[in-house]
Amino acid sequence: MKKLSLLSLCLALMLVLSNCSKDNTEPIDTIYPEINTATSDAFPKQCSVVKRGEKFIFKALLSDNVQLGSLNLDIHHNFDHHTHSTELEECNLAQVKQPVKPFLLIKNITIPSGQKTYQASAEIQIPADIDPGDYHFMIRLTDKEGWQTIKGLSIKIE
Repeated sequence: MKKLSLLSLCLALMLVLSNCSKDNTEPIDTIYPEINTATSDAFPKQCSVVKRGEKFIFKALLSDNVQLGSLNLDIHHNFDHHTHSTELEECNLAQVKQPVKPFLLIKNITIPSGQKTYQASAEIQIPADIDPGDYHFMIRLTDKEGWQTIKGLSIKIE
């Protein structure tokens, strides 16, 4: 009798636990977000030139299958010809040089919550007294789930 009660209790417990599985009605997001710099008004593009002492407007079309998260821009010198480029087109590079006063920008851009697509735009001021030359323009886009896409563009600051 004791064994039968224990067996019945174990079976009842297994039945209850099997019905406690989480209902996964939301699909799992495993797709990277997209950065589109091929639109006609996107800027900069690979090999773009910007001027010291002037402003330019960064523009790119961002998208994700579920929800966008965060956007980060990073501009840093490429005087040593290291590479982050994600583009096929190669740009003409100046000779390797040592930085004296290189430009560095790290900027976070807020994407409104709940967006699947977003036209990103940000004004960027290039100081007049920085080293001219080859730079990288890095765009890092992360979706709400944490997947990240990086677009590395080569630009020149004159």
